[in-house]
Amino acid sequence: MEINRIRPDEHNFTQRLASIANPPKSLCFMGTLPTASAPVVAIVGSRKPSAYGREVTEQLAGDLATAGCIIVSGLALGIDGIAQKAALEAGGTVIGVIPNELPDISPQTNYKLAMNIIENGGAILSEWKKGDGKIVNRWSFLERNRLVSGLADAVIITEAAERSGTLNTAAHALSQGRDVFAVPGNITSPLSAGCNALLKQGALVATTATDILDVIAPSTTQSATDQAIIPLGETPAENTIIDLLRTGLRDGDQLQQQSGLTPADFATALTMLEINGVIKPLGANNWTLR
Repeated sequence: MEINRIRPDEHNFTQRLASIANPPKSLCFMGTLPTASAPVVAIVGSRKPSAYGREVTEQLAGDLATAGCIIVSGLALGIDGIAQKAALEAGGTVIGVIPNELPDISPQTNYKLAMNIIENGGAILSEWKKGDGKIVNRWSFLERNRLVSGLADAVIITEAAERSGTLNTAAHALSQGRDVFAVPGNITSPLSAGCNALLKQGALVATTATDILDVIAPSTTQSATDQAIIPLGETPAENTIIDLLRTGLRDGDQLQQQSGLTPADFATALTMLEINGVIKPLGANNWTLR
């Protein structure tokens, strides 16, 4: 696959990197860099997210991609990859930024995701390509983070522990003058400690795509959530379950109890909703709307 090398100021998508602290001398990429002017949002977070972190990441990434935002992340395991997959599924443009020499993909387990990004009109970007002699170490990932935030209009941290490396990206974003958003989380969850700390320090609250769009694209006339089609069931039982899921209820046992349906009727309705793509399982008998 062809690897292109440019200076940051040679392309409108990367030119903002020319003015950050410690700017890259050059950039290498496989795929296609965006040419259209569109809001750029970086979504980063824990490599081992909870079901909550996964759900909110999928929701925000999908809704922002639907609204026309370009989604940038680090192609890492966990939140990064989840955000990129959700954005692709929503038909969005995705950019993956890696710390190693192209055409190698790190982590290798996300090689297929990287190829999907390229095949769907996006790009995998690095400061390096084979022959540059780059030795990847733990500092390489921190260096990469300045590019993730530098490309974006806003950075969203959806889930992060108190000492998460993700907070390094937030620090870069702040020094670069980018808007930083954090998703509030359970105060008893260690995986939300980093986000909650950022919120106490003045980060903007991210609960829906509209929160981000109102700041970085206020002229947007219709938010991603407005554009989404409200799912409707085919039976009263299915609509009952949908209504309960909209309230934030996730646990299957609680859904069945509050629905007033018999276990058999509930199971039938739940199965049909999943088959029809209205809901999806989160694991451990938890469910959410697609």
